[in-house]
Amino acid sequence: MEALYTAEALATGAGRNGRVATSDARLELSLAVPAEMGGSGDGANPEQLFAAGYAACFHSALQSVARAQKVSITDSSVGARVQIGSNGAGGYGLAVQLEVVIPDLPHDQAQALADATHQVCPYSNATRGNIDVVITVSED
Repeated sequence: MEALYTAEALATGAGRNGRVATSDARLELSLAVPAEMGGSGDGANPEQLFAAGYAACFHSALQSVARAQKVSITDSSVGARVQIGSNGAGGYGLAVQLEVVIPDLPHDQAQALADATHQVCPYSNATRGNIDVVITVSED
């Protein structure tokens, strides 16, 4: 792969209870284990960062696919829900649910656009075969 861009981040402290920052200092966050996992919940967590990144990347890819198909997707949005849980083998795994909203587009056409996007989105390509990703098109 020929890299078009490289992002760098460094995690310090106690992992999920530490800090993370990008090399350009545009993103600097305190991290905390979620309360649901026994932590304080007083900071961001890796699952939130992954959800934000996947939602933004998928939405960008959706817009690109729509442009290529000459389809208007004004006011579209993509929400991501990332879950972490036991993988049943002593470790942890992730699952992702993406919700795509494309107002004023028939459901079947919106679903076809979302399915085409799933084939080109870099996050989708990176996770394919590794974690469960469910894509749902909804009205809002």
